[in-house]
Amino acid sequence: MQRIVVLNPKGGSGKTTIAINLASYLASRGHNPVLMDYDPQGSSTRWVKKRLPNQAPIHVIAAFEKDGRTTRAFQLRVPGEATHVIVDTPAALEPRHLPEMTRDADKVIVPVLPSDIDINACSNCVRDLLLVAKIKRDENRLGVIANRIRRNTLIYQALIRFLHTLGVPIVATLRDSQNYVRAAQLSVGVHEMKSYVVQEDVEQWLPLTQWLETPRRPHVPGSHGTSPTSTSATAPSGAASTDAAAAAAPGPAPPSIPAGVPELPVAATEMSRVDSENDVESTQPLPAIAV
Repeated sequence: MQRIVVLNPKGGSGKTTIAINLASYLASRGHNPVLMDYDPQGSSTRWVKKRLPNQAPIHVIAAFEKDGRTTRAFQLRVPGEATHVIVDTPAALEPRHLPEMTRDADKVIVPVLPSDIDINACSNCVRDLLLVAKIKRDENRLGVIANRIRRNTLIYQALIRFLHTLGVPIVATLRDSQNYVRAAQLSVGVHEMKSYVVQEDVEQWLPLTQWLETPRRPHVPGSHGTSPTSTSATAPSGAASTDAAAAAAPGPAPPSIPAGVPELPVAATEMSRVDSENDVESTQPLPAIAV
């Protein structure tokens, strides 16, 4: 069973949209996904409950609810036939809760929107995942999604340039599409809509689904992390390296960044103070987390 955590403490980054569409993708291909909804808004739970009986089944666990009549472990139990667990995390998740939320995760997905505020929040989130949750770059389980993007805009180009500095793979770039809004209204995912309507959106999910299929690797102490300018996960030499790089590729190459693009905010350079080899904090104190 694979556990996938969609996480970003910044609200409005598209966590729920990615979580429900990932569950829809898996269900439509014969898997038995479970949506674990930690978001107090309960959007994932409502989406599942509105699905029709003839649609591919998705099990949902309203993890945000507190039931004093049962134990927490019983409330969060996963059906034995489940193949995937997709965790929709809440906004404003404190760094101290990250280790618990990601401890058993095979993959951790961080969606980020193209805005200065979201770039700053993403920088803090990835930093905390490396330093607090102790996720290692060479484990191939941390990836970033550039979400709701509009190509050929300066902020999109600045976002891609920032993501290249993180040292973690960009596993997908998803366009700003009304198909996701329509799909949510119908309690389906884009993979369940008519193919000629959502062809471009479905194609943008291919790098993400390929990356999810690549296994998590054990951390090797002293191994070098991903180069800050690389967009693919670190992998051993040979065929495995080629496969991982292909899976982590963000799809079509982003447009070149012309001269005159404004410098990235200070938060975009924070990752230079996280040691890329063993993910430990440098002697300089990091700034307070802003979300």
